[in-house]
Amino acid sequence: MSLFKNRTVVGVICILLSLLICFGVTPLFNQSVSQKTEIVRVVKEIKAGEEVTREMVQTVEVGGFGLPDNVLRQSESVVGKYATADLSVGDYILNTKLSDTPAAENTYLYNLDGTKQAISVTIKSFANGLSGKLQSGDIVSVIAPDYKKQGSTVIPAELKYVEVIAVTAGSGYDANQRDAGPNSPSASDERELPATVTLLVSPEQSKTLAELEADGKLHLSLVYRGTPANSAKFIEAQDKVIAALYPAEPDSASKSQEPEESTASEAPAESGVQ
Repeated sequence: MSLFKNRTVVGVICILLSLLICFGVTPLFNQSVSQKTEIVRVVKEIKAGEEVTREMVQTVEVGGFGLPDNVLRQSESVVGKYATADLSVGDYILNTKLSDTPAAENTYLYNLDGTKQAISVTIKSFANGLSGKLQSGDIVSVIAPDYKKQGSTVIPAELKYVEVIAVTAGSGYDANQRDAGPNSPSASDERELPATVTLLVSPEQSKTLAELEADGKLHLSLVYRGTPANSAKFIEAQDKVIAALYPAEPDSASKSQEPEESTASEAPAESGVQ
């Protein structure tokens, strides 16, 4: 009789649990599944390091169940930021996949203010680029063998002190900033050799570098590696040389105004003589 009573109690408990699940838990679960929320979804493929624009994303309504807490829900929190990973069409965006600043490997390109330019030159051989030892911030001299087909090897005066802003491998990733992004080859055990060096130069320097690049003959020698303050002293000295070599032309607008100003000043004198 005690065993029968125990089975009855167990049965009643099971029935009560079933009723609780059917009429309590299940409605709550269905409600959470059916609850809608807005998220930001990718509509155009975004590459790592790329700036997100409004054309790349849209806000859509989806079921809120199972969404990560850090999923972004407003386009304003996405547009203008930079992707830290590749994003495919249909992906929702987590805040961990965006950065307020460009990837480290591209930062130097966003610091250009119009006074200087970035130009890359090819490293023709392992020795030409200091055996892969160059780094961002280095001050180098550009050596030109058979300069202007004159048979002499010189360091052009305008290229005595030039700042390195990037050293790039053949894959397109910066060789000296290998941990800049999740898709960089930093996980590889084999270090990539640099293929190009990007230099920060004036327009006059860029023309000379383009000529040397076309001739396929240039070497880079390391002048200084150290603090930015000391590097700036080398660049300041180089800027003075460039200013002396390429004096600024007088403003054409001021030239055109000179005759008009002299005519205007002479007019009262002429009228006074009459």
